[in-house]
Amino acid sequence: MTSVHVQPETTQPITATSSQRYRAVWRWHFYAGLLVAPILLVLAVTGAIYLFKEPFEEWRYQDVRTLSSPVTAARPLSEQIAAAQQIRPGAEVMSVIPPTAPDRTTRVILQGADTGPFAEGVSVYVNPATATVTGQIDDSATFMRVVRTIHGELMAGVAGDRVVEIAACWALILVATGAYLWWSGPRKRRATSARGRLRRVHAYTGVVAGAAVVFLVLSGLPWSGVWGAGVQRLQETTGSTTPSADAYPDTSTVPTLSGELSHHPDAKVPWAAERLPVPPSQDDEHAAHSGTGGVLQPGALPLERALAAARPAIRRCPAAECDLKILLPSDPTGVYTIVTAPRRDPADAQTLHVDQYSGRVLVSYGWAEYGLMAKAVEQGIALHEGRRYGVANLIVMLGACLALITLVVTGVWMWWRRRPRGRVGAPARVTSRRTAYGVIAIMAVLGVLFPLAGVTMVAVLALDRLVLRRVPRLSRVFG
Repeated sequence: MTSVHVQPETTQPITATSSQRYRAVWRWHFYAGLLVAPILLVLAVTGAIYLFKEPFEEWRYQDVRTLSSPVTAARPLSEQIAAAQQIRPGAEVMSVIPPTAPDRTTRVILQGADTGPFAEGVSVYVNPATATVTGQIDDSATFMRVVRTIHGELMAGVAGDRVVEIAACWALILVATGAYLWWSGPRKRRATSARGRLRRVHAYTGVVAGAAVVFLVLSGLPWSGVWGAGVQRLQETTGSTTPSADAYPDTSTVPTLSGELSHHPDAKVPWAAERLPVPPSQDDEHAAHSGTGGVLQPGALPLERALAAARPAIRRCPAAECDLKILLPSDPTGVYTIVTAPRRDPADAQTLHVDQYSGRVLVSYGWAEYGLMAKAVEQGIALHEGRRYGVANLIVMLGACLALITLVVTGVWMWWRRRPRGRVGAPARVTSRRTAYGVIAIMAVLGVLFPLAGVTMVAVLALDRLVLRRVPRLSRVFG
C-alpha cells in the first residue's frame, strides 16, 4: 500500500513487542509515503496517459501518416529519403520506417535541432507513390513526448531520472510495509466515520492492486539509470544475453554498442540488444564499387538492396503486426541496422546488422539468442506498456495506475485530516532498540536490492539522528 498510513481503531490488544514492531514499520511507511507521494502521483498520471500513445498519435497525425488511396507502385526508398532531406538540408538521417500498409506513408526520421545521444529527431512523412512530402513533425515537441519525458525524468534530465528511480524503489517498500501493516495489524471495527471509510478504501486498494503496482514498478525499472544499468551488468556477468566483443575478431577496438546507434523511442534497438556490439562494414574494392546511388556513404548499397539482402534472415515481421525500422550507416565502417519491432509479442523482435557495401548479414540477433533475463525484461516492458495482450493488458495497466493514484490521494488525505496543529503527526518512535534495529536490518536488505532507495535510507537515518533529535523544535514537529 502506498502513501501514509493511519493507526487503526482496535478491538483486540496486541503484545508490546508486536506493537513496537508495528509502530516502527508504520513510521517508515508514513514518512516514505509523505515524501514520495507527489512523484508517484505524477508517474501514475503520466503513465496512464502514455498507455494510449499509439491510438492518440494515429488519430492526431492521420493527415500525414495515411494516404487517401493505396499505393500500387512505390518509388525507391533512396528517392523518398532524398525528398525528406530537401525539407531539412544537411540533416543526418537517423532512421527510415517503411510503410506498414499500402495506404501508409514512409517515415524518415532526421536529426533535429538537438544532437545529444538522447535527442529526438524530426519525422518527415513521404508519399511512397510520388516521393513527395506529406508533412513533418518535430518529435521532441509532441504531446506524448512531453508526457514521456515527465514520466521518465520529470523534465530534469539525469537528476530527474534519479528522483524517479528513488520514488519507484520506495513504492515497492511502501507496498511491502503497507501489506505488513494490513496483515499484522489488530482487527478493526467496521468503519462508519469518513476517516474510517477513507482508511478502508486505502487498505483494500493496496491489497487488491498491490501485486499489479509492484509489477508496474519492477517492469519500469530497467529504463532507470542506476538499477537498469545494474541489470545490464548482471546479465553480462551471467552471460544471459549478448555476445561479447571477442565475438568480432576483425575489430581492433571495442565496437560501438547497438544502443548507442539511436535512442529515438520509435527507432532504437530492443532493450535486450542494447549491449550487442556492432561489427564494422568491410570496405573492399569490389564492394565499394558494386552499388550505385548510395544513401550516405560513397559506394554503399542502396537501401533497397541492403533491405532485400537482409529479408531472408528476417524470421518474422508481418506488416500488420510489426514495424520495420532501418538505421543508416553514419560513417565508412558503419552498418545498416534493421530492427523488427512487433507491436505485441517481443519474441518476434530481431536486430540485424548488414554490411553497407556487400549486403552481408553480419549479425542476426533475436529471441532465440536472448537469455532468460533478457526475455523476462522484454516481456515485462511489453506488459508495462499495455500492448502485450491488447485491450485486456491495457485495461490492467490502466487499473494499476488508477490504483496508485487512489493510494496516494487517500493516504495524503488521511494524513491531512488527522495531522495535529504545528506537527507532522508521524507515528511515535519506538522505544525498543532491538525492534528498531531489526526493522532497520530488513530495510537495509531492501536498500541493497535498490541502491538509490538505500542511499536515501541512510540519509534519512543520519538526518534523524544528527539533526531532528538534537533540535528540540524539530523534534516536536517531526516526532
